[in-house]
Amino acid sequence: MPGKWLKIVLVSGMAIMSCDTLWAQGGTWTAPPVNRLEKAQGYEATREYDKAIELYRQLYEESGEAMYPPYINVLIAAQKYKDAEKVAQGLIAKNSTTNMPEVDLGRIYKLEGKDKKAAEMFDGVVARINGDDMLTQRIVRAFTDAGLNDYAIKAYETAIQKLGNSILYGLQLATLYAKADKLDKAMETVLATGPGQFFTIENVKALFLQWIGTDPKKLQTAQKYLLKRINDDPGNIFYVQLLTWIYTQKDDWDGALIQMEAIDERNNEDGRTLIDFAATAVRAEKYQTAYKAYDEVLAKGADRPLYAVAKKEKMSAELQELQHTPDYKPETVTSLLGEYNELFNTYPSFYGTPTVSDYAMVAAQYADSIDKGIAILEKAIKYPDTKPKLAGTLKLQLGDYYLIKGKVWEASLLYSQVDKEFKQDAQGEEARFRNAKLHYYRGDFDWAQSMLTVLKRSTSELIANDALFLSVQITENAPDSNYYALSRFAYADLLLFQNKDKQAEALLDSISAAFPKHELNDDIIMQRAKIELKHRQYDKAIALLTDIAQKYSQDVLADDAIFQIAEIYYNNLHKKDSAKEYYERLIIDYPGSTFVQTARQRLQDINNPVAP
Repeated sequence: MPGKWLKIVLVSGMAIMSCDTLWAQGGTWTAPPVNRLEKAQGYEATREYDKAIELYRQLYEESGEAMYPPYINVLIAAQKYKDAEKVAQGLIAKNSTTNMPEVDLGRIYKLEGKDKKAAEMFDGVVARINGDDMLTQRIVRAFTDAGLNDYAIKAYETAIQKLGNSILYGLQLATLYAKADKLDKAMETVLATGPGQFFTIENVKALFLQWIGTDPKKLQTAQKYLLKRINDDPGNIFYVQLLTWIYTQKDDWDGALIQMEAIDERNNEDGRTLIDFAATAVRAEKYQTAYKAYDEVLAKGADRPLYAVAKKEKMSAELQELQHTPDYKPETVTSLLGEYNELFNTYPSFYGTPTVSDYAMVAAQYADSIDKGIAILEKAIKYPDTKPKLAGTLKLQLGDYYLIKGKVWEASLLYSQVDKEFKQDAQGEEARFRNAKLHYYRGDFDWAQSMLTVLKRSTSELIANDALFLSVQITENAPDSNYYALSRFAYADLLLFQNKDKQAEALLDSISAAFPKHELNDDIIMQRAKIELKHRQYDKAIALLTDIAQKYSQDVLADDAIFQIAEIYYNNLHKKDSAKEYYERLIIDYPGSTFVQTARQRLQDINNPVAP
């Protein structure tokens, strides 16, 4: 049915365009002299109606129906209703196929206070609808141009009745209902086509957002309507998803949770609706609401089919919150690691799932248990149910942890294995980049460059950009192939990767002292800023990044520095005004920066916050 509907609309649109083209080429219409038309428009704009009317009259007599709309409109604006009546009636007598003078005559009657005659005229126009799409569209356009949306609605309703097809004009009719503040009917019209058959959930959300915005009364109306729909058809997930979305627009997450609990219970879903809702809450960073939803599922008992899923998803949400909380507490990590231990002890099959990567990450990168992280990954890679693709991902992660432990050759071997196993895959390119960076850490710059040259043409934009940045860093910071300073800097970079921050800082200081005017100075300052940021010394990080922006404004790291300052203000210090200043500066001063797109999105979020 959707394909058929689209075909009808396309054919109708082409027919209308063809009609207009034929009219223009048929010899019965000639273009009006531009100078007189412009004069007429000028007089109309300054309300010198008599002069405008005279010119439009001449043009109408010379050029025909093409000049009818502006001529009738200026007569009405000048309140020359009798003259306007004669013009409209004259065109009616000619059986116009281009304009709809009957509608104009009706609105003239209405302006004269002849409401009954006006209604008769409008009803007569609607009665002409016979199922011909072009005629229907002409009539609707005439009514909407005249601001007569109620009659445009009647026209579409009549056409739908004639054709017995509610889909054909569903979207247009729903939009007119919404404009007429008939929100219930607008929603009914859209959803009457069959949820998910023609309009997808995202289509409907977009329409509702256009009609409702953040208007509290309209949101309430939509909420009541959807609750009624759900009561009538409790098993329809389409309505549930829309209702959840309405609650999120109201920022009423607790209210949404209550409804989801009731729906889940009514349909005996064992927590499926609650888990889906929790995922929506996590995406919106409403973690506490998500945890409540997951706990509702867990409370149903460990023997329920979705218990393990809810447990796993809850921990994934906790990890996401941990990653987005710079000032997390050590006890939060300890608790989360304990939950992962319990999950994997109870359900060993999770060793063959992507969840094992999170488990290792919590151990190695948050709980400072690098050996435990390595042991988890080694077990997962050997686990019988682990698919090759997942094994490749885990090997890359394991290689990073080996590198942190100082096991360089073991790391390189793992990267090479993944490269060989997924040669033509993005995973293989990622492995090659990590191997290239390992050679960079070791000071083998020529070999690293040979790999980076290929990776700069990667199909992955992220890998290509990273490869380009590292390649440029090598090229620009090794004058005359003197790699001594760069070798020490690369080793400091490795120390930072291994979380040996104090040693890295000391090495960076020694490079600055030995080479006070080296091209690496801005890179050294950037590394120091990253260290301060890692340790949540935000003011110190901003000071260092500001130093780069001021002293090295024409160098490759300048836009990066400004973007990082903006991000610190936005994410860490929550000073939106300061963040806005730097995002705007980035866009203006560095329009070609790879950070511009993100900066624009951040500005949009700052300037248009979601209303509570």
